[in-house]
Amino acid sequence: MRVLLLLSLATVVYADAPQILARRCLSCHNDSTRLGNLSLTSRATAAAVLPAKLLARVERGEMPPGGGLPAAERAEIKQWIEAGAPWETTLAARPRATSSFWSLQPLASPAGTIDSHLETALRAKGLAFSPPADRRTLIRRATFDLTGLPPTPAEVDAFLNDRAPNAYEKLIDRLLASPAYGERWGRHWLDVIRYGESHGYEQNHVRPHAWRFRDYVIRAFNQDLPFNRFMMEQVAGDLLAPGDPNVEVATGFLVAGPHDTVGNSNLAAMRQQRADDLDDIVNATASAFLGLTVNCARCHDHKFDPIQQLDYYRLAAIFNGVTHADRPIATPEARAAREALTAPLEQQSKRAKELLASLTESTKPNRAAAEAALRVRHRAPVSPFGAEESWPPARARFVRFRAPQGFPGGLDEVELFTPDGQNLAPAARLTVSSTRIADGNPDAYHARHLHDRVFDKRWFPEGAGPAEITIELPAPALTGKLAWSTDRARAFQGRFQQNTVSQYAIELSIDGQSWTPVASHVNRLPHRQPDLDRLITLEALAPDARARFAATEAELQAAEAQLKQIPPLPLAYAGVFKQPAEPVYLLKGGSVMQRGDPVLPASLSTLSHAPFTVPLNAPEGEARLQFARWLADNRNPLTPRVIANRLWHYHFGRGLVATPSDFGYNGERPSHPELLDHLAQRLLAHGWRLKPLHKEILLSAAYQQSSGFQSGAARVDADARLLWRFPPQRLQAESLRDAMLHVAGALNPERGGPSFRLYKYTVDNVATYFPLDQFGPETYRRSVYAESARSISTELLTVFDCPDSSLPEPRRVSTTSPLQALSLLNHSFTVDMARALEKRLANLSAGERIRQAFLLTYGRPPEPAELTQSHQLITEHGFIHFARALFNTNEFLYVY
Repeated sequence: MRVLLLLSLATVVYADAPQILARRCLSCHNDSTRLGNLSLTSRATAAAVLPAKLLARVERGEMPPGGGLPAAERAEIKQWIEAGAPWETTLAARPRATSSFWSLQPLASPAGTIDSHLETALRAKGLAFSPPADRRTLIRRATFDLTGLPPTPAEVDAFLNDRAPNAYEKLIDRLLASPAYGERWGRHWLDVIRYGESHGYEQNHVRPHAWRFRDYVIRAFNQDLPFNRFMMEQVAGDLLAPGDPNVEVATGFLVAGPHDTVGNSNLAAMRQQRADDLDDIVNATASAFLGLTVNCARCHDHKFDPIQQLDYYRLAAIFNGVTHADRPIATPEARAAREALTAPLEQQSKRAKELLASLTESTKPNRAAAEAALRVRHRAPVSPFGAEESWPPARARFVRFRAPQGFPGGLDEVELFTPDGQNLAPAARLTVSSTRIADGNPDAYHARHLHDRVFDKRWFPEGAGPAEITIELPAPALTGKLAWSTDRARAFQGRFQQNTVSQYAIELSIDGQSWTPVASHVNRLPHRQPDLDRLITLEALAPDARARFAATEAELQAAEAQLKQIPPLPLAYAGVFKQPAEPVYLLKGGSVMQRGDPVLPASLSTLSHAPFTVPLNAPEGEARLQFARWLADNRNPLTPRVIANRLWHYHFGRGLVATPSDFGYNGERPSHPELLDHLAQRLLAHGWRLKPLHKEILLSAAYQQSSGFQSGAARVDADARLLWRFPPQRLQAESLRDAMLHVAGALNPERGGPSFRLYKYTVDNVATYFPLDQFGPETYRRSVYAESARSISTELLTVFDCPDSSLPEPRRVSTTSPLQALSLLNHSFTVDMARALEKRLANLSAGERIRQAFLLTYGRPPEPAELTQSHQLITEHGFIHFARALFNTNEFLYVY
């Protein structure tokens, strides 16, 4: 009995060990593959290696390849074997996709229409489409869907009164032709590709020129750029249309993701940063265009999809020449025009620098003597670790320390001494001309650090202009010396040696009105080495050569001043492309310090159409261009399926494949596979243009049906996956905000250009963002033009599930929380829009104001009971409360 109990306990205690074998080993050592003539599916098939051989290979880290097991799992296996390897189950290989997986097959060409495919599935469940939606519902649905804005009352009336058979088709054509279409559908694409306007990571500085890529996306959608061309331009626009700024900017896609801007001299850290940049590009490209999770093969072959680890590094090698940076974007004509202005000045500058260098070189024989002579005539330079100025004893109540060029590097202490060495500063009152504010810590650079007798913190003035410190004593006293330092504790190992005050004046006053100079930097040697070198050169030159040196300096300064006046070429955060300094290596276990063989840029082995391989020494860009063509090839089965599914997802709230960026084994299977291929084929038939496919979808009976609930149908298909009704959808955060602006008559029609901010942005090494609580008209543009910094909440948008741009968001979540209702009712933006709506309708009669408010927000007039209740609410609480209530209703928030 005791033996049985021990065996039972051993089986329970070590139950995880066989599962470790299943997770780590079974993909190679199963009954089918029997790699090394070994199967670990059961104790019987594994008997040849149990226990000694298995334990030895595991302990040596030989198995599995790529570094072996983690220490904890290695210990688990050891204890299990030492206990006799209790093993009662048969392990099954983890299910995974093969090359025959549905999404990797060529497109089928199923007969039928959108509706016929859906009706076939509905009939199989005893269901049917719902009746058609009424016209008011339909125009509101289609307008929000295609433009992200509500229809105006005039547009609703025009549609209601248009009795032409093609009235609805004309409505769709008008909406697709609206510039608001690109703003709405461009925003969807920006979600998919992790577009953000800051770097992320620790510093998270903004990218002031990233907006040009956003405008490119909006423009591409509005122009109905064929999607295959759209893909190609985002991967290789600089190669497809060099010199065309409207195309070159498209490569902003490659660098739209996060990027760590903190430098690192550690080899492993540098390699890791570069590997992470490439991983972001690989992940974004594969998920957005192919619907594949190629990034899961970074450390090993994909566990579920037929994607080799080598495939991951093939893609990384394609993008090996891409680095994060701004790039000038201009036409050849604009570049030539600017060069015509800059070339003469640059030549003048070059000649001046060469002459100055020649004159400096000529002083080599006597520089040492010149420097010695200077040191005899001048005082020592200031030091960041401590400097002082003395003067004959003089009475003063005020001491002023002025710096015409500011205090670069700040100051950690200022001390005022009497002739007998008493420090008067701690008891004095210090005032400063300005203080830099670090919003994350308002006290970080406070002036009190100047006289706290501690050297760990500094005062910094705001900006780089003139600055001053005034010491006010309680009563006049005898003074004789001022001492100061930037880094007295030498905590930064000379980091601030080039950043300390070197030009200054010290003045005394009894009354704070009349000032007497007592000391200055005059006759001190320069603190910065370049300035000292210049002074030595001037000392060593003969008088005529010294005059020539000064005149040449003036010429150089004039040329450089004129160069600064010439406007630079426009910049876009679209990446810089350079020949890689080294190839991409296959990293064992994904470790940047365990490099395998160099990897050639090549297409994925997962797909068999148009394979290509590019030599390692090929010019940068050749691999990107071939990859772009491979993506856009009509034989590629994934790209048309993925984009067709994305359109369906945004129209109906859920894709035919409910995981829009994962068409692999772990993604969901298509609810209507024939319909998906039908849509993909229609996309190809339209020359990859999206607008005709939009139109087909919106003209379908499935899209035009009512969203009304039917309990019988719901019992069969609770979430309307089969589309027996149109699924109601809550407005996305941007559409909600834009709709409120639109209804209130406050929407700024300005399109494109630099982004506006819904937060206060400050930088002190790292960026700090503070959401605004009051919003001016400068923020009343469409939300797609709001600057989207990573990891930053923007209140109303974030509350309604606007995603963070740190990661791709192919499918937004839609949560429901009390905070949403509270925010929508009480947020200052809501109150502002309610006031704007009141002002917009101020000249109307009481009844007409209510009627127009309903038409603007709901697209319908009020019912008699609603009219009565609205009158009562306005009478008791005012129109603003009434408007806030309208904004906070489901009828405004949802599209039915």
